[in-house]
Amino acid sequence: MIGFQPIVPQTGLVGWRFLERTAETQRVAFEKSPELLRDLEYFKENVGDMTTAEDLVNDYRMLKVALGAFGLEDDLDKRAYVLKALVEGTDADDSFANRMVDTRYQEFSKAFGYGNLIGARVGQSDFAENVLDAYKVQKFEVAVGESDESMRLAMVFVREIGEFANADGADDSAWFEIMGNPPMRQIFETAFGLPTSIGLLDVDTQRDIFRDKCTKLFGDSSLAVFKEGENIDKMLRTFFIRKQISEGTGESVPGTTALTLLTNSSAAMASFFQSRLS
Repeated sequence: MIGFQPIVPQTGLVGWRFLERTAETQRVAFEKSPELLRDLEYFKENVGDMTTAEDLVNDYRMLKVALGAFGLEDDLDKRAYVLKALVEGTDADDSFANRMVDTRYQEFSKAFGYGNLIGARVGQSDFAENVLDAYKVQKFEVAVGESDESMRLAMVFVREIGEFANADGADDSAWFEIMGNPPMRQIFETAFGLPTSIGLLDVDTQRDIFRDKCTKLFGDSSLAVFKEGENIDKMLRTFFIRKQISEGTGESVPGTTALTLLTNSSAAMASFFQSRLS
């Protein structure tokens, strides 16, 4: 077990504000945990020997760090699945990783490079440090999530939204990436008051729904709105308030009355979607 457990004394927006103020200090303490340090050292010492995808997948400790760096730690026991994603790489549009709904697998397979023309990247001078830096961030977020999953999702949003906001396709294709990234999708669905059942609709319809909700909340359908810090903060406020409402703990949160009306509208929308799919 990791020695230091992050402290999240309250739920909701108040707890998030506390975490914002203390995250850096808590992360420093977390990264001194003996188990984490052992995993980091093991990966650094042995990654150069992982010359094939099979080498990586057959070493449990190495694979734990490799998957964890990309937020895929829950798939540690799906070795055949992971191996296929690595072996086929990402150069071909129809490769296994590129066809997966979870876009984090594309990043994972591309980073290691086993199935690509360039080949394995594990011997590059900065490879280990880049993976380990990502692993430490992800591991801290997972530890926060053990206390409060909503806080982990908010941390993922803050860390990743800049990349989507600055993407060339921020007004279109980046929405598909959001939809294929489970933590980011959950943030958007919750903040936009959308039922998870929209995932049963075709992807173009889903994208249009997300863009419409973004326009209603921010006045623009492009993810570029999140280049502005005030919109990031507004998104998280809305996420936490809606989350508390859905859990029946948001009665005293400012803005709850207005959001309750929106939530009722979303419930009607969910029924409409279900009727279309039945």
